[in-house]
Amino acid sequence: MTSGTAEIPSADEVVTVADVAAARERLADVVHRTPLDRSTTFAERSGAASVGLKLENVQRTGSFKLRGAYNRMAKLSPAERDRGVVTASAGNHAQGVALAGRLLDVETTVVVPEVTPAAKIEATRGYGAEVLVEGDIYEDSYRRALELADEAGPTFVHPFDDADVIAGQGTVGLELVEQYPEVDTAVVAVGGGGLVAGIATVLKDRDPDVRVVGVQPEGAAHAKPSLDAGEIRDLPGVDTVAEGIADTRMLPKTFGVARERVDDVVSVSDREASAAVALLAERAKTVAEAAGAVPLAAILSDDLDVTDEHVALVVSGGNVDLADHADLVRTGLSALGRRVEARLAVADWPAGLDAVAATVADRGADLAGLERARPTAADDPNRTPVTVEVTGTGPDHLREVLTALDSRDGVAVADDDL
Repeated sequence: MTSGTAEIPSADEVVTVADVAAARERLADVVHRTPLDRSTTFAERSGAASVGLKLENVQRTGSFKLRGAYNRMAKLSPAERDRGVVTASAGNHAQGVALAGRLLDVETTVVVPEVTPAAKIEATRGYGAEVLVEGDIYEDSYRRALELADEAGPTFVHPFDDADVIAGQGTVGLELVEQYPEVDTAVVAVGGGGLVAGIATVLKDRDPDVRVVGVQPEGAAHAKPSLDAGEIRDLPGVDTVAEGIADTRMLPKTFGVARERVDDVVSVSDREASAAVALLAERAKTVAEAAGAVPLAAILSDDLDVTDEHVALVVSGGNVDLADHADLVRTGLSALGRRVEARLAVADWPAGLDAVAATVADRGADLAGLERARPTAADDPNRTPVTVEVTGTGPDHLREVLTALDSRDGVAVADDDL
């Protein structure tokens, strides 16, 4: 679906570096100056000269979104503040608006889609907002929030297609160039495009040769087709674990900036994003949601060459339920070839499990899970079916463990798992 180009503004009509600098003044006592963490491991894995992680996952509210929300709401007139604000969000913008409302004494109402993690909903309510869960996807919530604005008169605070919001997000870029002045390429997640538009505005003003690359999940990849076509393309729906960037389109302001200041957009699979979540937890000791991990996934993929470059990765958020984070890590370890689930047939239940545990330990692997499985018609009725989860250093190591299990008396590994 095409949205056209008739009312798309130029980048300078939307946001300038002066706008970002003014936003920084408003945010000076509100947001954290988040750290820039260097990673030798990720530089080696990607072939980069260096990799810097801009950790917006440790920002107040757990993401960069407070920057844009507060900058927009700080400019409300007294009458607008009295009427309150309403917004729609998949979670992170919701928390930014809610906290900004508390700091500015403005009543806030947030409409979120049903896919929004419970942790984000509870955090938003904790900041004092009224939260309405309506719609299967963000676009449904967005339409409902606009209806509420029309019905009751509160100001709608857009999560990305707003000049003041974009300027606020751009303050990430101002910090980035101070902390990592040698940056050659900045890699930024793209949902609606507010963050990448703001950061690109700063980086391109400083040095037009700095490359700005957006990243989207394959199940919500609208930006690349839009930029290639020169007009906004809408997706009919989205399907991704990265719910924080599960938008169906850019809108005129973000598209207008991106087409002039963003060099490229690449896509990563959900498995690649999950692997990046696992690597960030293991190697950088940082918790990222899938949307925050896609920049790392991009530089580890075959679609983005960063050889010998100084690369900044914006880890845009860390708002994820612990159970969901654990699931992402498990999926990520499987994608990295470091986790396998196998079906065993074990004699002498349950005593035979000792042989399973001992074999895994003897091979230097970890028995991460074990449970009795439901028998099928294909199972040997004289043996007990068991599902095991084993983690190790890589595919060869796991294959060695499964082969050792299969060679034990009283234990057999399903042929499909060998």
